[in-house]
Amino acid sequence: MKDFAAIDFETANQCRSSVCSVGVVIVRDEEIVQRFYSLIHPEPDYYLYVCQQVHGLSAEDTDEAPSFPQVWEKIAPSLEGLPLVAHNARFDESCLKAVHRVYQMDYPDYRFVDTLAASRRHFRWQLPNHQLHTVAAACGYDLTQHHHALADAEACAHIALRIL
Repeated sequence: MKDFAAIDFETANQCRSSVCSVGVVIVRDEEIVQRFYSLIHPEPDYYLYVCQQVHGLSAEDTDEAPSFPQVWEKIAPSLEGLPLVAHNARFDESCLKAVHRVYQMDYPDYRFVDTLAASRRHFRWQLPNHQLHTVAAACGYDLTQHHHALADAEACAHIALRIL
């Protein structure tokens, strides 16, 4: 793959629509050309302790953040015509669909590519697991801020450039 957008969402709670941050990395001709990160005011607006422990975000971080439609308005034009790449794409795709539904936004038919599935095919049993940080390391990328949406999207982009 030469052109794609790597994407990662973090959620505030168990609802897939509760995206509280997004990271997007645009790749053109196998080069990262754009990075985007934003906090998002989640819907529904509450945080589960377990989610906070994963990504470190809380209501204090997102109380004044823009809503998803405001953030997506800035991101969507950069995604036109590009496949979306995510590690465990099922999760990120379900978040994107859920939040579009909550805000009654038209959902473009985004095509997702999963680096988790690609890792399982490419590395098979060579890795102890296929978690993002493990696969990133195997691809020569040091993921030091795991569960920060932009750091995870960038790690995903590096994985995609290496094994897709």
